[in-house]
Amino acid sequence: MADSSISAINTSAQELSLRSFRMDDQEFNQRKEEVARINWETFVRDRENDRTPRQNLGKDDFLQLLVTQLAHQDPMAPMEDKEFIAQMAQFSSLEQMKSMADGFAKLSGDFGRIADLVSGSAAAGSLGKSVELTNGENTVQGVVRAVTRGSNPQVLINGNYYNWDQVVKVFEE
Repeated sequence: MADSSISAINTSAQELSLRSFRMDDQEFNQRKEEVARINWETFVRDRENDRTPRQNLGKDDFLQLLVTQLAHQDPMAPMEDKEFIAQMAQFSSLEQMKSMADGFAKLSGDFGRIADLVSGSAAAGSLGKSVELTNGENTVQGVVRAVTRGSNPQVLINGNYYNWDQVVKVFEE
């Protein structure tokens, strides 16, 4: 008999809960119109601001989400310290990864400039020396008479300019 009483109470509680979330047709249509109006206003505002969606979230987006989450949390069940600390750790990791990516990009550019300098120095060091280079299927030998600088140095041999990376041997005079 106690089981049937508990079952009746649970059924009544479920019905009461469902009734409190049901809307009549008029209220449903009002909510539907309100959602449509908000969607349209958002569409127009975004179009006026020429706002385009982004594929990646940055640190500002992460902070905005965190602040919004804190502002709208349930006061009866606030975010636990562990959750907050975990999210802050994620934010810190995001910052470090961004910093590392920026550093790698800068380092990559620096390595490119260093490689250009080394290549240019090697080409300049061959001035007046005999070299052998490959030009397609042909092998060319001669004395380097001039060197151009830049990211792709060239050497003047027998009246023609060749890229430095075609040189396979440098001979001491």
